[in-house]
Amino acid sequence: MIDMTVNGHWLPIFMMMIMGLALLLYVILDGFDLGIGILMHFSQENHRERMLSTIAPFWDANETWLVLGIGVMLVAFPKANGIIFGHLYFPITLMLIGLILRGVSFDFRAKVATRNKKRWESFFILGSLLTTLAQGYMLSSYILGFHMDGLGFLFTLFVTFGLLATYTLLGACWLLIKTSNDLQTRALEWAKKSLVGFGVGLLTISLVTPLVSNTIFEKWFAFPNILVLLPIPLLSIICIAFLYYLLNKQPDVINRYTWLPLVLTTLLVTFCFNGLAYSFYPYIILDELTVWDASISLSSLQMIFYGIVLVLPFIFAWTVYAHWTFRGKLEKVSYY
Repeated sequence: MIDMTVNGHWLPIFMMMIMGLALLLYVILDGFDLGIGILMHFSQENHRERMLSTIAPFWDANETWLVLGIGVMLVAFPKANGIIFGHLYFPITLMLIGLILRGVSFDFRAKVATRNKKRWESFFILGSLLTTLAQGYMLSSYILGFHMDGLGFLFTLFVTFGLLATYTLLGACWLLIKTSNDLQTRALEWAKKSLVGFGVGLLTISLVTPLVSNTIFEKWFAFPNILVLLPIPLLSIICIAFLYYLLNKQPDVINRYTWLPLVLTTLLVTFCFNGLAYSFYPYIILDELTVWDASISLSSLQMIFYGIVLVLPFIFAWTVYAHWTFRGKLEKVSYY
């Protein structure tokens, strides 16, 4: 175990924070284009070109955050990734198949004859759904400490459904910003339905996670922790109530504040992520392996630290630049 009194003891914490930040940004940024991929199944055929065009400049780069998060875990916490990947080998494989299927079908759909586009749209939808289901299973399995029983399977269903609803909510809110007329109206209906699923998933995780471990239960409900942490569930409830209120307002109100539903959803995801991170800290594998137990030597972490400090600003800059450049309503309905 790394001695926390030596120079650089904060490096494992820093690596865990970078890994968490990368995964949070992945969920938010790639979440909306995964959600759009799933929502395409419920859309009219004449809307699908426009839906794909809204994510064309972003979707591929969004996956960079997943690569960064997993990359940090692989190099900084080798003991942890051996355990995690050992338990999640099959869903990780399914996720990779889904991501590959999305990439291939997105490009092929743009190049094939019109009569074959529907086939590749179906593959894009399938890839988006497969990726989401695999990630939902991985999240629930990680929370449960990789111990799956009958109740654990039921919990997994709720978490997976909740993540799917989260992605479709992000996707629908993205479409509210980027589209207009009939498609925006459909996106508003999708957002309303997805918000219900998101609420059910959030409630399930909030109730079950403290019961998984005495450590988590004590961190949340011991006094005075419960008072300090109370703003997280309260702010989440306020955001959900405000989002519900906003989505049920008149269309002219939505048109004036098209950006607000996505901001509220992003805040909700951030609150959920921070609550989960607090529940697990300082463990990277619950009640089994702390960040210091799992990390490599401090000298190696220092090298990784310098690399992250050099690279991370460029990834942030590119993300901001892309979203600023392609801001506003979609005008050209083509992604090539």
